[in-house]
Amino acid sequence: MFSHISGRMRLSALALGTTLVLGTTAGLAQAAPLDNEPLTARPAAAPAVAAAPAAWAAGTRAYLVVTTPGDTTAVRTAVTNNGGSVFASYDAIGVIVAHSASATFAATMRGVSGVQKVGATRTSDVPADAYNPALPANPAQSAAPTTEPVRSDMTQIKADQAWAVNPGSASVKVGILDTGVDDQHQDLAPNFNAADSVSCAYGKTDTRAGAWRDVDQHGTHVAGTVAAAKNGKGAIGVAPGVKISSVRIAEPGSTLFFAENTICGLVWAGDHGFKVTNNSYYTDPWQFNCPNDLDQAAILEGVGRAQAYAESKGSLQVAAAGNSNVDLANKTTDSSSPNDSTPVTRTITNDCLDIPAELPGVVTVAANGTSGTSKASFSNYGRDVIEVSAPGESVYSTIPGGKYTSMSGTSMASPHVAGVAALLASANPAYTPADIRAKLGEQATDLACPADNRCTGTTAKNSFFGEGRVDALKATGGSTPPPGKYFENLTDVTIADNSTVESPITVSGVTGNAPATLKVGVDIKHTYIGDLKVDLVAPDGTVYTLHNHTGSGTDNITQTYTVNASAEVANGIWKLRVNDNASQDTGRIDAWNLTF
Repeated sequence: MFSHISGRMRLSALALGTTLVLGTTAGLAQAAPLDNEPLTARPAAAPAVAAAPAAWAAGTRAYLVVTTPGDTTAVRTAVTNNGGSVFASYDAIGVIVAHSASATFAATMRGVSGVQKVGATRTSDVPADAYNPALPANPAQSAAPTTEPVRSDMTQIKADQAWAVNPGSASVKVGILDTGVDDQHQDLAPNFNAADSVSCAYGKTDTRAGAWRDVDQHGTHVAGTVAAAKNGKGAIGVAPGVKISSVRIAEPGSTLFFAENTICGLVWAGDHGFKVTNNSYYTDPWQFNCPNDLDQAAILEGVGRAQAYAESKGSLQVAAAGNSNVDLANKTTDSSSPNDSTPVTRTITNDCLDIPAELPGVVTVAANGTSGTSKASFSNYGRDVIEVSAPGESVYSTIPGGKYTSMSGTSMASPHVAGVAALLASANPAYTPADIRAKLGEQATDLACPADNRCTGTTAKNSFFGEGRVDALKATGGSTPPPGKYFENLTDVTIADNSTVESPITVSGVTGNAPATLKVGVDIKHTYIGDLKVDLVAPDGTVYTLHNHTGSGTDNITQTYTVNASAEVANGIWKLRVNDNASQDTGRIDAWNLTF
């Protein structure tokens, strides 16, 4: 079994890692605490924070004290009266994060009136860094690549086709609960939302600028898969038009995601309007939390309340299923927990949950192999546990310092689904988390079970793939190109002031003339489309005007036009011609396509 990061698999050059966040360099990464994003500006439900101890003391442990949501004053007072200190308090969900060096603290607090559950969140001491956290490094940036090839993981889920329909709305915010994000990376900076980014390491918000930065590389990789900009540099995310916020929940050094960190991150997500969060980790130190254990029962309750709170505020959580190649519907043993001290082998049942992946309302994601139709060898599975699947092997994306690498793991599959969820939210602003969750399954591509007796169920829904591989094109409201020929050009063309530019598509293999209903998909990024005249130029030079200086005061053209091109021979070089007729506003042809 693997550690915290999504079952924590982090591999380099397809080598299996041990303690990785559900996704690592050219390797596996899974779930374990990889979702701690920095918090800024305290929201209504943000933690009420009491003064930390003046100095760190050996033996200090962290506890969740669970009580009735609302006014927790009496229970907080009881914490301080019984050998503890209040580190943070999430009153909206009735969860207090307490520190104590007393071995009898939990037992004593369980006898206090109004206290429902108390549990230690770790089997190791709270680090001294918790009381005076160091800011993560801000790495120097490498030179930006000059190419941006479309990768196979994006074509598997039809993201490359979705971009021409709707690349995602900047009003949709996606939270990356992970090891942090390098906001200076050239592929992430255009879409990074610093105002809603934060560190939740140790279970308390740290809103200092840069506290959200990566203490590993996992979170930056995940962020790129969700929303790397379509800017001609390096990589493209599933939803390159949405905004991403970093909520660092991993602690430096250990890169573990303890329960208090996860709670902090989920409450932050709800209070800051995240439509979607990605959770490529499991809550450390227990790969599975069992309700018959007093400590783990408190963890289940606390993290469960935080997820329910975020969902009630309109946030859908997407989570990695894990990288241990185990059947989550038939659990028997856990030999990797606790991962912050010495793991032991213990017998478990299905009542023991991998959280947040197995919490109600969370979208649980399995990983497809490179073929797109197989289960990745490391991916966890489970009948009625896995909801959907996505590419998770050798996924190429961003890492800190302006760099890129390939990683494998359910940590890499989950952000594909989070990106598709963001596209659904962009196309359907009124959708609730339940609506988005349902559509992800309804629109997924059915995948049949391979010749493997562990895979049970039907082609429509089974233990390996759930309801199938997600479909980004359907999420945008588009559809698979009809029978016939589909051609596209994804190369960016800069549109300067007072200039005319063209982007060509070579059409071949189409018999006869173009149809009377030729579909022309256009994706132009421009800050004032009233400056623009946009034409389709047929191979013989005939010009069909698509857009002629309309839309004054608006940005961007993302539209599919229908052109009667039946007089034109189909085969040949077609061009999209864009004429900018004014100064000050510029842009680019992002992509365009033809469907015959």
